[in-house]
Amino acid sequence: MSTAEERVAVTAAPVAARPRGLRTLGLFRNELVVTFRRWRTLALFAILAGIPVVVGIAVKIETSDGGTAGGEGGGPAFISQITNNGLFLVFTSLAVTLPFFLPMAIGVVAGDAIAGEANAGTLRYLLVAPAGRSRLLLAKGWAALVFCASGVLVVTVSALATGSAMFPLGDVTLLSGTSISFSEGLLRALAVAAVVTVSLIGVAAIGLFVSTLTNSGIAAMATTVGLLITVQILDTIPQLHAIQPYLFPHYWLSFADLVRDPVYWDQIMRNFGLQGLYLAVFGSAAWARFTTRDITA
Repeated sequence: MSTAEERVAVTAAPVAARPRGLRTLGLFRNELVVTFRRWRTLALFAILAGIPVVVGIAVKIETSDGGTAGGEGGGPAFISQITNNGLFLVFTSLAVTLPFFLPMAIGVVAGDAIAGEANAGTLRYLLVAPAGRSRLLLAKGWAALVFCASGVLVVTVSALATGSAMFPLGDVTLLSGTSISFSEGLLRALAVAAVVTVSLIGVAAIGLFVSTLTNSGIAAMATTVGLLITVQILDTIPQLHAIQPYLFPHYWLSFADLVRDPVYWDQIMRNFGLQGLYLAVFGSAAWARFTTRDITA
């Protein structure tokens, strides 16, 4: 049985007999299975899991002779704290992966969501089954968001395991100088991971929209990653300060405010609002494009 036939077998006759809510749930479950069993997805997870290990080894080597991690103030603000507490490897790894590695992985998955099906010739077969374009797009979008959370979780768990193995654990000294217990520090690390996940929603929405514009998965992925790089460059140009608060990566590093006492919520809430805006705009654009698109592949 071909790939297209396998996909149709999952979404065809049994789906038609189910209530609409169960159809959407079944389609979403099918998208999760398809997304997470691809070798590309596993490779992306392996890369994300390896980054905290590389950072941990680099810090261990750099400080083996009594030096300070981060050198002359280089690297994220958390990096100098790793040797004192391995939990800071979680914060450092998220700060390292957020500007490029995590959004790139999201861009690849979201950009290929629709365009990859069209390129493989399976999109038309999926729509032959009574799934419906809106439900299919919704399932694709939710699968991309689950991948966002999974990618962040992979980085977090890998960093926590590496930090525990290489560095001491204990009370956490926050960036503001306040000391909290390790359990509270762990809760803050989980909160940071949640904020980072929300920060990636805008990229996922843009990638899904771009994916509805072309039949080439590679073109959609390249366009999404290219937009990601371009917008981040724009966010660093001082002359563009007027538009920078509206660029989706502008508040990405606001999660650092969760490692202060008291927590500064202003930029975090602005980040949430901005990601919600991108989700609404590009999610609606993706829906408008996909539901009116002439499917020829």
